[in-house]
Amino acid sequence: MVRSATLLKAEWLIDGTGAPALEQGAVLVRDGYIAEIYRGEPLASALPQNCRTINLLGATLMPGLIDVHVHICLPANGTVPPRAISEPEGVIQAVALKNAGVALHAGITTLPDCGGFPDVLSSLRRAIELGHADGPRLVLAGWPVTISGGHQHYFGGEADGADGARTKVRMAAKWGADYVKIIGSGGGTAGTIMWQPSFSNKEMTALVDEAHRLRRKAVVHSLCAESTAQAVAAGADEIEHAGFFIGPDTIRFDPDVGRKIGEAKIPVCPTLSVSRFIIDAQPAETDLWEHSLKDDIANAVALHRLGVAFVAGTDAGWRWSPFSALCTELQLMNEVGLSQMECIVAATSRAAEVLGLKDITGAIRPALSADMIAVQGRPDHDLRAISRVVMVMKEGRIHRYDTDTLQSPAVLQEIGSNASTTPRLSN
Repeated sequence: MVRSATLLKAEWLIDGTGAPALEQGAVLVRDGYIAEIYRGEPLASALPQNCRTINLLGATLMPGLIDVHVHICLPANGTVPPRAISEPEGVIQAVALKNAGVALHAGITTLPDCGGFPDVLSSLRRAIELGHADGPRLVLAGWPVTISGGHQHYFGGEADGADGARTKVRMAAKWGADYVKIIGSGGGTAGTIMWQPSFSNKEMTALVDEAHRLRRKAVVHSLCAESTAQAVAAGADEIEHAGFFIGPDTIRFDPDVGRKIGEAKIPVCPTLSVSRFIIDAQPAETDLWEHSLKDDIANAVALHRLGVAFVAGTDAGWRWSPFSALCTELQLMNEVGLSQMECIVAATSRAAEVLGLKDITGAIRPALSADMIAVQGRPDHDLRAISRVVMVMKEGRIHRYDTDTLQSPAVLQEIGSNASTTPRLSN
């Protein structure tokens, strides 16, 4: 028995697979899942009784977005650990709740957290599942596994030696981690070394092997070529950051490591926008971070030319990167050489596949969860449209619906012959 049904009608429909946009597309949602996809207006007889219709004038309907690299426990206000995490747990819980709401409002319906406090993250996920809070579907690693005193050690994931590494992965699985985040090199944590591996080859192999043995994917933070080569050799499932060619004195792309990534078909999450947001927020540091952004883009261009696949992630929470930053990240990936549609795929179906969620979300396809957004305009022509979210649906429930924007004169003028029709939400 059908308990609820909604028909979403849009000027254009992008299914997230890379296929061309469908004009005058419509999607039938039943009980939280995608039931049917139509070209044009479906016959009334084909729709369930009491089906409500939502007209999205001047908008593109597309899958909900996935930002594959965020830190929900961090405030995205320039404050970095340890000061950023020195507040009581209740305050950090409030920060996490706010970040989840901002992400969902921006059209991000699935949000993998790349490292935080397990208790805070699991409480937030449960509150969202129970309907006590609005937020995306959370995919959690819990604490990042790092060496003693290593990058992000403050979250509690320190492990040393191959046996210690395996034990920590088992503890993460016991806690309920969906995947394992491994800190392969130093990073922004004071006292850590960005240009050398944190773990030995034996430790890295043990970490990835144990994650896979426990049916978890292994995601590796890496900022230097040697730790990236380690991760590739160990069989990592994803590598974080495009700036992973940092040396003691300079950043120099290593084509051999780049080829190994491409040959192993390991996707990279470049997090290019981190520098962009620091530049915008801290003019005094512009020269340093402009140089960093230029290097990161050059590395990403070289990786792209070697056939490396990208997924979209922002490092939201860290420094100044907001939880509504995915559009900026996609624009930078477009500068790297990906087409607009390839950028959309990187933030939808490919991201879902990398996370092991392709049978749940990431595309507009029958039987998948009804995670969809509507954006004003054509993101396959201009990625800036992704910043103009006018509707957010997660698991069939509408969390955002901007009727004023959909009825604006600019939208009505854009769609021309349909300008006499106003949006409606009706049973």
